[in-house]
Amino acid sequence: VLANRLTEDGRHRVLLLEAGPRDRSPWIHLPIGYGKTMFHKTLNWGFYTEPEPTMKGRRIYWPRGRTLGGSSSINGLIYIRGQAEDYDAWAQAGNRGWAWQDVLPYFIRSEHNSRGASPAHGADGPLWCSDIEHKHELIETIIAGAGELGVPRTDDFNGGDQEGVGYYQLFTRHGLRCSTAAAYLRPARRRPNLRIEVGAHATDLILEGTRAVGIRYRQGGAMREARAAREVILAAGALQSPQLLLLSGIGAPEELARHGIAVRHALPGVGRNLQDHLQIRLMYRVAKPITTNDDLASVWGQARIGLQWLLKRSGPLAVGINQGGLFTRVMPGDGAPDVQFHFGTLSADLAGAKPHPWSGCTFSVCQLRPESRGTVTLRSADPFEAPVMRANYLATETDRLCTVAGIKFARRLAGTAALKSLLVEEHKPGAAVQGDAALLDFAREAGATIFHPSGTCKMGDDPLAVTDARLRVHGMAGLRVVDCSIMPTLVSGNTSAPVVMIAEKASDMILEEARTAAAPSPVQEWAPLPEQGTLKAATARHA
Repeated sequence: VLANRLTEDGRHRVLLLEAGPRDRSPWIHLPIGYGKTMFHKTLNWGFYTEPEPTMKGRRIYWPRGRTLGGSSSINGLIYIRGQAEDYDAWAQAGNRGWAWQDVLPYFIRSEHNSRGASPAHGADGPLWCSDIEHKHELIETIIAGAGELGVPRTDDFNGGDQEGVGYYQLFTRHGLRCSTAAAYLRPARRRPNLRIEVGAHATDLILEGTRAVGIRYRQGGAMREARAAREVILAAGALQSPQLLLLSGIGAPEELARHGIAVRHALPGVGRNLQDHLQIRLMYRVAKPITTNDDLASVWGQARIGLQWLLKRSGPLAVGINQGGLFTRVMPGDGAPDVQFHFGTLSADLAGAKPHPWSGCTFSVCQLRPESRGTVTLRSADPFEAPVMRANYLATETDRLCTVAGIKFARRLAGTAALKSLLVEEHKPGAAVQGDAALLDFAREAGATIFHPSGTCKMGDDPLAVTDARLRVHGMAGLRVVDCSIMPTLVSGNTSAPVVMIAEKASDMILEEARTAAAPSPVQEWAPLPEQGTLKAATARHA
């Protein structure tokens, strides 16, 4: 997003570094392909948390995209903005300019909605958000069952008020994934003022005093440098942006000292405030062969849905797994929804694993605004080692109560008149698991990430804030963070669309500051890429 917007007018030069390869794998572009990329050795960082004491000592798998487009190239494609209250809370916490009415124009600007333009949606942006064209019997029955519980049907989860049940809109265009690489980078990649380097693993920042002037990275076995006349922007996500800051000597002094890293700038909040959505997956046997399990169970079924996609760009291959969603409140009070459901037309023991050999579906429920906080720290001073991630799921009583209440709501939904005859058996957790204590034990035993780690370089003005409201790193010049790590609190839902919004807004702030700064020297050519040693980028207008 930044690479596109900052090079749009031709006045500024951008170097984009991506540790992974180009996004050429067909599994990236086929919507159902995230089942293949979930554990892909090249396209996925394949992180694991430390053993989680609150989750029976399990290490939780955290997939993260490692290719152009990042996690938008491997995620579940669901377009959710969050609640208006999420952003109003950011502004009320001291982040001026981040209230719902401030960020809504950037959601609209980014969006090419298949429904066309409206006061809440855009039709001219690069990022396609498409309706699921064909109704699914399972999802329709779930919608009917939710109606029995008082949850209204909705056609739009993204107008600011999420409550309801219905179909998700997806980041797809004509049956193909619309990642940020496809939407933003592809149209910009031939611009002479944009340089894209893949296989370029950033190792640390180049600092001169309290100013960031460049970045070091390894590419093709050689260590290289790139220098920026204006600023360095970290967009490596909630796990690796704080890792890069720490490796560069920016963070809590005690954390840096533990790994022999000299303190360049003491900033205790780096890597703190980690938040994630914990999903609990209930699985059911379905009475009819209407699920994706059935489509994938035979060569003939696979051939049929393959032809459906090839000829019409439709069917299961074009929409992925999680077609339906539900937002409601399960805790006492009259506030905004506090849980989200993803209804999958497939069941498997693990996300991305082989489907069960019977007709099955999944009700995945997560608490939207967890109170538990974790950390991202260094494993060592080696930039090629994964960071240490501790999620600390279910650490507070509110989180435990809400998670159990979400599971109980899922069971009430499955037991409605509409669904009772369609769902013939609860496979997991199973009918023998009863009572709040047993359900909480199941959550600890089977709960997993729903892929939304955030908050580790949060914006704000409190002692643990890492960036200000313009996403500049506190106490540093020429350094900004633009990704989900800047979220003070996790948004109520999937994080891909909010990250695009953050980058759209950041690009405006960066360009505004560039216009008001002193006129830079004329643009020069990039230096050639050497076989060994140092790459010195042009020192002219380089965002």
